[in-house]
Order: sequence, then structure tokens, then C-alpha cells
Amino acid sequence: MANLKKGSKKLLNAWAFYDWANSVYTLTIASSIFPIFYSALFISQVEKTIPAFGMVFKSTALITYVTAFTFLVVAFTSPILSGIADYVGNKKSFMKFFCYIGGLGCIGLYFFSIESIHLSLLFYFMGLIGYWGSLVFYNSYLPDIAYPEQQDSISAKGFSLGYFGSVILLLINLAMVMKPDWFGFDTSISETIRETGTETQIAEAIQKAKDNASMNAMRISFITVGLWWILFSQYSFYILPKGVSNGHKVTKAVVFNGLKELKLVWLQLKQNLRLKRYLIAFFVFSMAVQTIMLVAVYFGEEEIAWGGSDAKTQGLILSILVIQLVAIVGAFLTSFASSKFGNIKTLIVVNFIWMGLCFYAYFMETPIQFYIAASVVGLVMGGVQSLARSTYSKFLPDTEDTTSYFSFYDVAEKIGIVIGMVIFATIDQITGSMRNAILFLFVFFLVGIILLFRVPEENK
Repeated sequence: MANLKKGSKKLLNAWAFYDWANSVYTLTIASSIFPIFYSALFISQVEKTIPAFGMVFKSTALITYVTAFTFLVVAFTSPILSGIADYVGNKKSFMKFFCYIGGLGCIGLYFFSIESIHLSLLFYFMGLIGYWGSLVFYNSYLPDIAYPEQQDSISAKGFSLGYFGSVILLLINLAMVMKPDWFGFDTSISETIRETGTETQIAEAIQKAKDNASMNAMRISFITVGLWWILFSQYSFYILPKGVSNGHKVTKAVVFNGLKELKLVWLQLKQNLRLKRYLIAFFVFSMAVQTIMLVAVYFGEEEIAWGGSDAKTQGLILSILVIQLVAIVGAFLTSFASSKFGNIKTLIVVNFIWMGLCFYAYFMETPIQFYIAASVVGLVMGGVQSLARSTYSKFLPDTEDTTSYFSFYDVAEKIGIVIGMVIFATIDQITGSMRNAILFLFVFFLVGIILLFRVPEENK
């Protein structure tokens, strides 16, 4: 495909369309069906614990620790890989690699089980590292394909396409989970139970058969996510430029070139007060935002009184749908607010809302309260992600080395997530309550707000 001019509509849309492809991971795997599936594996346990890696973990703490470890790996490898991408001039190949690793990891989740927990967590690790690993290269395309005045709107369009596409697949998967018999999953019970069992035994057998069918439907949904991600990304890969080719080849000497470039970026950041202070503020508030988004469904599954397994599944997925649909509006409202009041002022207001949500979540008990929280989360979730990304892009100096700068952005985000997730998991593991853990996150939003106030309006 011939390279399109920077700012062209086709190029911008192709970039944004990758959000359509990969956002099904964040919605189905990270946010909704996988957390429900994972929790259902422990439904027969009172304490919900599992032995792994030579220790006994609370189930929610284990998945949180594994998530934190994955982000730690991404944080340390992305500078090396982005440096190689810049040196060779082929960031698209790296973006493809992580896309395919992530897609195959999602497909592998079909085999997830407590009995083979280590292999199962490996597939979970692949999906997570594939998604976040590809984003470092995806985000770095933004200043390459869009002019500064286009970046807020196309960033918001990308998130909105992602929310819309992921909701479509989630609705299909939701139908499979809630009505498995419609899709050919076996919900029958044995003739012996039907003929000789009491009404209670028959009802229990029917419910168990439906639950098993729903679990199988969830496993199939993981396959659909992997296929959707891999197949729809092909359009973006076809249109997006390869990178700024310079004819260099990867050698042993350049493997750690990314770390050298990261050091150079850090030295340049010292001369750019506005970008430096913004990145520090982003590091702090992002760790809380991403932690909440990654644990929200686990929190809802464990802490909210749903009144039954079916009601719980429907309620959690409904809340996720609310978040996604409201987030479409939220992304554009935030983009509009930033154009009227400025990016930093808008981010400060959004962080105040997030801080209030931490206090509200501590006292939530009923499904209605959870839905209210989900609506507010949706309103600020898309906005804070879209605006944080475009604000950083607009604050960058005039340079072609965008991958290394965005590597810095991603490293800050990932290390922040590691800290946030480890703190959250540790409080959950020690106190036995996710409420205490989520309440503590308000501190990060408060510090983030203070730091955002220190970001100068003009670069100095």
C-alpha cells in the first residue's frame, strides 16, 4: 500500500480502526466475561483460595499479582523493542507481533482451568502482554499520522470505535452465555434424574447443566475475541506506514538501543518543564485509573449482593455495557471540554470525579449503586484515556523520534499500573476485602490533581 499523506482521512481512520480490533480484549477478557468466568471457577469454595507458585493466594489477589507482573514485563521490554523499531524503522512489525501473541493468548484461554493453573495463567499473560505491548507502537503512530489540531479528535474517535466494536461482540457473547441452548450448547440433564429425582433435584440438575453450558460459552467467547482482534487488525496493518525506514538491520549492538534512547529522552525531558511535569502527574493518576478498570468486575462480583448467579452475570455484563456506551459520549464530551477549557483543566476535573468514585465504591452494596457507579465510570473512563494520550502527544517537541517518547509514556503508565495493582492486591490479600483496597486509591487521584496544577500552560 502506497504511503498516504500525514493527516489524510483514510490514514487517520485506519489508525483509529485498530481500536475497533483490539478493544474487544479489554471489554471481554479484561473487563467482563473472563472475570466472571474466573470467579465462577471458585464458586464452590468458601474462602476462594488457590495454591500457585508455592503459595496460597486469594483468587482475586492471584490474578491481580499476575496482571501486575505482566505490566512489569511490558514496562521493561517496551523501551528495548521501541528502540529497535526506531533504529530499524519498522514499528508495524512489532505491532503485528504483539497483536498475534495477544490474539493467540485469548484463544488459549479456552483451556483455562484450576487444575492447570500455571499454563492457564501463561495464556492470560500472553493476552495481556500482547494487548499492552502493541499499544506502545500503536500510540506512537499518532503524531506521525495526525497534525496537532487533529490529535484530540482522532484519539477520541479511536476510543469510540473501540467501545462500539467491542460492545457488538460482547452482545453476541452475552447471548451465548445467557442463552447457551440457542447456540447449540448442551443444557440437557440425564433421564435418570428427570424420571427419579425430586423437584428440587431436577431443578438443581437443570441449573447445573445451564451453568456448565454457560461456562463452555464463555470459553468459546475467548476464541471469538482472539479471532476478531487478529482479523480486524489487518486493515490497519495494510494502510499504516511501515515506519521511517533507514535500512538498518537489527544486530546485537542495537538490542539495548532503546534504553539508550530512553535515557536521551529523559535528558531532553529535563529541558521541557511542561512535558516533564505532565508525565509525572500522568504516572500518578493513571496508576489508579488503570487499577480500577482492571479490577472493577472482580470487585462487583465479590462485594455486591446480586441475589443469584444468573442475576450476577446479567448485572455485571449490563454494568460493563453501560460503561462502554456512556464512555463513547464521555470521550467526545471530554474532547469538547478540552477544546473549550484546555486539556489540563479538564483532566483536573476528571480526576476529582475519579476521587469521588473511590469513596462511593467503598460503601456500595446493591446492584443499583453499582450501576450508578458504572455510569459515572463510563463518563470519565474514555475521556481520561483519550485526553491523557492526546495531551502528551501535543506536548511533545518537534521530533521524528516519536516511538521513544511514547515508550516513555507507556513505561510510566505500566510501572504505575504495577504499583497500583500490587498495592491493591496486597491490601486485598491482607485484609480480605477489596473495599479497603479501592478506598486507598483516592490518594493517587489527590496527588495527581496537585501535580496537574503544577503543569505550566506554556512550555518553559
